[in-house]
Amino acid sequence: MKYIADLHIHSHYSMATSKDLVPEKLDLWARKKGIALAGTGDLTHEGWRRELYEKLEKKENGFYQLKKEYRESGSGKWTDAYPQFVVTGEISSIYKKNGKTRKVHNVVIFPDLESAEKLAAKLEKIGNIHADGRPILKLDCRDLVEMVKDSCEKGMVIPAHIWTPHFSVFGQRSGFDSLEECFEDMTPYIHALETGLSSDPDMNRTWSALDEYQLVSSSDAHSPSKLGREATLYESEFSYDGLRNAIETGEGLAGTIEFYPEEGKYYDDGHRKCHFCAAPDQAVSLNNICPVCGKKMTMGVNHRIYELADRKQETEHRKDYFESLVPLPEIISEVTGVSTSSKKVNGIYEKMLEEFGSEFDILRRISLAEIQKAAGEKITEGIRNLREGNVTRIPGYDGEFGKIRVL
Repeated sequence: MKYIADLHIHSHYSMATSKDLVPEKLDLWARKKGIALAGTGDLTHEGWRRELYEKLEKKENGFYQLKKEYRESGSGKWTDAYPQFVVTGEISSIYKKNGKTRKVHNVVIFPDLESAEKLAAKLEKIGNIHADGRPILKLDCRDLVEMVKDSCEKGMVIPAHIWTPHFSVFGQRSGFDSLEECFEDMTPYIHALETGLSSDPDMNRTWSALDEYQLVSSSDAHSPSKLGREATLYESEFSYDGLRNAIETGEGLAGTIEFYPEEGKYYDDGHRKCHFCAAPDQAVSLNNICPVCGKKMTMGVNHRIYELADRKQETEHRKDYFESLVPLPEIISEVTGVSTSSKKVNGIYEKMLEEFGSEFDILRRISLAEIQKAAGEKITEGIRNLREGNVTRIPGYDGEFGKIRVL
């Protein structure tokens, strides 16, 4: 079965997230986006697990689905494609290792909520797992993997947004220079890596140390409407075992849906307060010092990969299929000249969903002739340019999102 999955998300129990991150809204927005499988997020939080037990029902394939009585109705072709959920959560590890403070985020995936309860019982002995859906723990990543496998042999750990400067396994500020240094003897249980918004597979494949790992993408959504801004394409049995096999072996992992990496908020080097952005070669020529304030710049993902890469992007190596997309509301916003959160953009967006189906269908599959009849020439031009990669890229840096222009 071909399907789209977004496994790294959050609930309303996580810090700095929307109150709308509840099962009903996650189900609704997964349908709007065209996502067949979504992570539950926040598996360690007791209150969230209670909510999931109440509102989801277990399916024979190892996934869960929202109970009918909680399902929100809609209009149009997208409404009946009911998604399923897999138990997931993100753990933030902050600890000392080899003389340096490490800050690494990992995504945990389980086949059932009972396994999540077992892991939560172990983590509760280490730190506070009740204050935040994404708990911050003084926990070595190596030990986290061991706890996950002890809780459920089928459990998986995927290092999250692996290049983000502040909180990732390879992050310049607090990460490592190899997976083995981070996970030690548990490294063989790491099979896949999450690209993050500021990198794509081509960038990752410039470092040969990652050749044996699958590359996956997820949204890390902090609100329901952000679901699917990155996602993974599967062509496998629609079950937990099928998902696990794809992640661990690559068989059935068909590719990823990516941000243009320049749109990510940590793509290039720079200082947000100084409004200064620099590509890696320019940053090197400046000794990584901001010319505006004279302080050290935040190193971006592009520069960090530049440091570790051992081959050029053009070099022949394993190719990963991926598509670089821009969310449909951003295209509508550029065409109309008003904010993505405006009533006008939302009205056009909902009308297009009603007419054509999910957002991914519109961006990837619906014919341009059909779109033009219903949505007009400019939106059609934007989608055409997106599909052809004919876009203008304004890179993000130091926590400031970049911009992709499709007109």
